Amino acid sequence: MTNWTVACLAFGVARVTAYRFWKRENNPAAPKERSKPARSLLENERRHVLDTLNSERFVDTAPLEVFATLLDEGVYLCSISTMYRVLDGNQEVRERRNQARHIEYAKPELLATGPNELWSWDITKLRGAAKWSCFYLYVIMDVFSRYVVGWMVAPRENAELAKPLIAETIGKQQVDPSVLTIHADRGSSMKSKCVAMLLSDMGVTKTHGRPHVSNDNPYSESQFKTMKYRPEFPERFGSIEDARSFCVDFFGWYNQDHHHSGIGLMTPLRSLRLRRTGHPES
Repeated sequence: MTNWTVACLAFGVARVTAYRFWKRENNPAAPKERSKPARSLLENERRHVLDTLNSERFVDTAPLEVFATLLDEGVYLCSISTMYRVLDGNQEVRERRNQARHIEYAKPELLATGPNELWSWDITKLRGAAKWSCFYLYVIMDVFSRYVVGWMVAPRENAELAKPLIAETIGKQQVDPSVLTIHADRGSSMKSKCVAMLLSDMGVTKTHGRPHVSNDNPYSESQFKTMKYRPEFPERFGSIEDARSFCVDFFGWYNQDHHHSGIGLMTPLRSLRLRRTGHPES
């Protein structure tokens, strides 16, 4: 084994790569750097191109459009690629078109320090017996304990159906509306006027996730995934009564027996009792 091979093995470099590098560095005839083209723009010409691209007329126009517009007027400054090189040399290669800017929505901070401070609600589809038929499951969850405080299976998604569910759940849980925040995504029912007016009249604060960001409502999405990945979850429900019967069993299991990783492997019911009484079995 030659010294060359030993050195390549020691540095983890392929012999061909090392030899090519050595040959290039030790060949006096090899060009060290690219020579400047004879027809390249002079400094004052480059400045004229840059001033034209940054002029009031073309400041928000792509180089391709600038080139075509000037060509129609009988003016040739340089090629399109040269325009890009001039811009790149001045760190100005960017989106130049005048476009609408979307609102930067702040990421919602979902923090609950106790039960019934923050609820999350959402709607998911349950497939029916016939093709293209489905039922709609409305679920309201307490974020602190992951306890499902209210749910409903309905034949359609409608804000008028969600309104009494929210009102009845708040009354059933005996929650002080002034300290309650209800979070949801930006679905039509969640953003509806009637739901917003209900929450406003009751003094409940409402928040929404950012547009087109599905993981801004992670607690409800996680609960839906837990339900739909259960072995007994059917591919289709024969009727709305079947769907309701399944949900009765599922939410009983979810609240009382499901050990949730987000609350220290406790069940939602134990977490709720621990917070309220200081003892998980009270």
